[in-house]
Amino acid sequence: MTWIRTISMEEADDSLKRAMLDQRSLYPPEYAQPVQELDQGLPGIVASHTLIPQALYHAFSTFGALMSPNLPLSRRQHEMIATMVSLTNSCHY
Repeated sequence: MTWIRTISMEEADDSLKRAMLDQRSLYPPEYAQPVQELDQGLPGIVASHTLIPQALYHAFSTFGALMSPNLPLSRRQHEMIATMVSLTNSCHY
């Protein structure tokens, strides 16, 4: 497995903290707690982006916007689509 240097929230500067909080605020409430915490409380895929706060924000806020309850699809439909995309792309998570 590849090792990627990450920045913990304790070491984060203001731009990283803002990127984390801003992108996280777009997610549905049930996503508030990560299922599996890897890097000091951050999910691994998010932690891997901590060196570039702007990339972290844009990459993960996209998902938050796509999961908006204001869109015409139900949460169940969103999850079905996400599952099929992951399956199609042979994702292991």
